[in-house]
Amino acid sequence: QVQLVESGGGLAQPGGSLRLSCAASGRIYSMGWYRQTPGKERVLVATITSGGSSNYADSVKGRFTISRDNAKNTVYLQMNSLKPEDTAVYYCSARDGGRSYPNYWGQGTQVTVSS
Repeated sequence: QVQLVESGGGLAQPGGSLRLSCAASGRIYSMGWYRQTPGKERVLVATITSGGSSNYADSVKGRFTISRDNAKNTVYLQMNSLKPEDTAVYYCSARDGGRSYPNYWGQGTQVTVSS
Protein backbone atom coordinates (compact mmCIF):
# COMPACT_ATOMS: atom_id res chain seq x y z
CA GLN A 1 0.00 0.00 0.00
CA VAL A 2 1.36 3.40 -1.02
CA GLN A 3 0.59 6.51 0.98
CA LEU A 4 0.54 9.92 -0.69
CA VAL A 5 1.17 13.13 1.24
CA GLU A 6 0.43 16.41 -0.50
CA SER A 7 1.64 19.92 0.26
CA GLY A 8 1.24 23.30 -1.34
CA GLY A 9 -1.91 24.83 -2.69
CA GLY A 10 -3.74 27.81 -1.26
CA LEU A 11 -4.81 31.13 -2.70
CA ALA A 12 -3.36 32.84 -5.75
CA GLN A 13 -4.36 35.79 -7.86
CA PRO A 14 -5.20 35.37 -11.55
CA GLY A 15 -1.94 35.23 -13.45
CA GLY A 16 -0.09 34.04 -10.39
CA SER A 17 1.69 30.81 -9.58
CA LEU A 18 1.49 27.96 -7.10
CA ARG A 19 3.43 24.75 -6.63
CA LEU A 20 2.05 21.46 -5.41
CA SER A 21 4.15 18.60 -4.07
CA CYS A 22 3.25 15.01 -3.34
CA ALA A 23 5.49 12.45 -1.67
CA ALA A 24 4.82 8.74 -2.01
CA SER A 25 5.78 6.24 0.68
CA GLY A 26 7.25 3.89 -1.91
CA ARG A 27 8.20 3.52 -5.51
CA ILE A 28 5.32 3.78 -7.94
CA TYR A 29 5.10 3.66 -11.71
CA SER A 30 3.01 6.74 -12.48
CA MET A 31 2.18 9.78 -10.38
CA GLY A 32 0.14 12.81 -11.14
CA TRP A 33 -2.64 15.20 -10.31
CA TYR A 34 -6.38 15.28 -10.80
CA ARG A 35 -8.76 18.04 -9.80
CA GLN A 36 -12.39 18.26 -8.81
CA THR A 37 -14.94 21.01 -8.36
CA PRO A 38 -18.25 20.66 -6.50
CA GLY A 39 -20.78 18.59 -8.37
CA LYS A 40 -18.36 17.51 -11.05
CA GLU A 41 -16.25 14.45 -11.60
CA ARG A 42 -12.57 14.28 -10.87
CA VAL A 43 -10.55 15.01 -14.00
CA LEU A 44 -6.96 14.54 -15.02
CA VAL A 45 -4.58 17.49 -14.83
CA ALA A 46 -1.21 15.90 -15.52
CA THR A 47 0.64 12.65 -14.99
CA ILE A 48 4.23 11.50 -15.28
CA THR A 49 5.77 8.06 -15.31
CA SER A 50 8.95 6.95 -13.59
CA GLY A 51 10.60 7.15 -17.01
CA GLY A 52 9.62 10.80 -17.40
CA SER A 53 6.78 10.49 -19.91
CA SER A 54 4.19 13.15 -19.14
CA ASN A 55 0.61 13.80 -20.11
CA TYR A 56 -1.41 17.00 -19.69
CA ALA A 57 -5.00 18.07 -19.95
CA ASP A 58 -5.47 20.48 -22.85
CA SER A 59 -6.71 23.14 -20.45
CA VAL A 60 -3.35 23.35 -18.64
CA LYS A 61 -0.86 22.77 -21.45
CA GLY A 62 1.70 25.55 -21.60
CA ARG A 63 0.81 26.77 -18.10
CA PHE A 64 1.40 23.80 -15.80
CA THR A 65 4.53 21.68 -15.59
CA ILE A 66 4.73 18.31 -13.91
CA SER A 67 8.05 16.93 -12.74
CA ARG A 68 9.26 14.08 -10.63
CA ASP A 69 12.16 13.20 -8.35
CA ASN A 70 12.36 9.41 -8.39
CA ALA A 71 14.98 9.34 -5.64
CA LYS A 72 12.48 11.06 -3.33
CA ASN A 73 9.34 9.40 -4.77
CA THR A 74 7.96 12.91 -5.13
CA VAL A 75 5.98 14.60 -7.87
CA TYR A 76 5.60 18.33 -8.34
CA LEU A 77 3.10 20.45 -10.21
CA GLN A 78 4.22 23.97 -11.05
CA MET A 79 1.15 26.02 -11.93
CA ASN A 80 1.72 29.32 -13.71
CA SER A 81 -0.62 31.83 -15.33
CA LEU A 82 -3.39 30.63 -13.05
CA LYS A 83 -7.00 31.32 -14.00
CA PRO A 84 -10.12 31.39 -11.84
CA GLU A 85 -11.27 28.22 -13.60
CA ASP A 86 -8.27 26.41 -12.14
CA THR A 87 -9.95 26.68 -8.74
CA ALA A 88 -10.53 23.15 -7.48
CA VAL A 89 -9.45 20.53 -5.01
CA TYR A 90 -6.30 18.95 -6.42
CA TYR A 91 -5.66 15.30 -5.68
CA CYS A 92 -2.33 13.59 -5.97
CA SER A 93 -2.66 10.28 -7.76
CA ALA A 94 -0.52 7.23 -8.29
CA ARG A 95 -0.91 3.97 -10.15
CA ASP A 96 0.98 0.74 -10.44
CA GLY A 97 2.24 -0.41 -13.80
CA GLY A 98 -0.38 -2.23 -15.85
CA ARG A 99 -3.22 -0.15 -14.55
CA SER A 100 -5.00 2.45 -16.63
CA TYR A 101 -6.39 4.48 -13.74
CA PRO A 102 -4.90 5.55 -10.38
CA ASN A 103 -5.24 3.11 -7.51
CA TYR A 104 -3.84 5.46 -4.88
CA TRP A 105 -5.03 8.94 -3.91
CA GLY A 106 -3.90 11.77 -1.68
CA GLN A 107 -6.23 13.60 0.66
CA GLY A 108 -6.65 16.60 -1.64
CA THR A 109 -5.52 20.19 -1.38
CA GLN A 110 -7.54 23.28 -2.19
CA VAL A 111 -6.34 25.67 -4.88
CA THR A 112 -8.27 28.93 -5.16
CA VAL A 113 -7.57 31.50 -7.86
CA SER A 114 -9.27 34.78 -7.12
CA SER A 115 -8.54 38.48 -7.00
